[in-house]
Amino acid sequence: MHKYLVKRMLMMVPTLIGAAILVFTLMHMIPGDVCALRYAGTGGTFDVNQIEQCKEELGLNRPLLVQFFEWIGGFFIGDFGTSMWTDRPITEEMGPRVLLSLQVAVMATIISILISIPLGTISAVKQNSWIDYTVRCVSIAGIAMPSFWLGILIMLGLLAVSNSLLGYGWIPPIQYIPPLKDPIGNLTQLIWPALATGYRYSAVATRMTRSALLEVLREDYIRTARAKGVIEKLVVNRHALKNSMLPVVTVIGIEFAFLMGGLVVTEQVFNLNGLGKLFVDSVTNHDYTLTQALVMLVAFIFVVMNIVIDVIYAWLDPRIRYS
Repeated sequence: MHKYLVKRMLMMVPTLIGAAILVFTLMHMIPGDVCALRYAGTGGTFDVNQIEQCKEELGLNRPLLVQFFEWIGGFFIGDFGTSMWTDRPITEEMGPRVLLSLQVAVMATIISILISIPLGTISAVKQNSWIDYTVRCVSIAGIAMPSFWLGILIMLGLLAVSNSLLGYGWIPPIQYIPPLKDPIGNLTQLIWPALATGYRYSAVATRMTRSALLEVLREDYIRTARAKGVIEKLVVNRHALKNSMLPVVTVIGIEFAFLMGGLVVTEQVFNLNGLGKLFVDSVTNHDYTLTQALVMLVAFIFVVMNIVIDVIYAWLDPRIRYS
């Protein structure tokens, strides 16, 4: 297992280099110029010399290979460079947004697990009963509803309920509240986007849990356990559920990695300035260095999550051996 983990960590390097080459090439193929956007935003007149001077300051006039190796070398030592749009270090731009997106992703994942595993298990055990049909309807509704649309419904519901109970409309705090500064205020603000997102992704995990558990419940060793007189609760919890968690872990792990940068519209609904909004702003402003750093961060998260999933596989199923 240790040798396997070392090999997987070493494989992270060529994987990240391949992602870096891809994102660097695509970013420099996109039409547009950050320098032209800078001066166009001032509303005044400018000439070609000013744009050339801006490119010289940002290093855009240098050969692409020189730019790439300088950027990728800084990435592997933790230096993401400076934003071309704000002239601030990229670590300062991403720092608070990473914490915000990470907290929402963790909360949404926890909610997804708390919803999906119990409902998927009940649905499989009570197959073709009214409970099963109800759970399947709930999961289909979750798949059909985008998380941002559910977020809008939550906001409207909070306004309606608070107006009827308190006499005025209440919405979550607009400005981000750090968890260490005010845990209650932070939870009040982020629980709603986490619920909207967690329910959306719990629907996928619920269906996966049900399908995987039904397949395991048909195995020979489950029939043997029942034939020996083991009570149904132990058969499901001790023998079947753990062995059916492998595909569910995969789904939940990939969803968590996606949540770190994929909640663009949901963040707009709840006025959260996370990584999703930073992605949009960096692409809009043609901020190459910031966009590249964000893509590499998400790629790194995906690679790490794949390793974590493999480790959980070995814990859930002792028959799995990595060599």
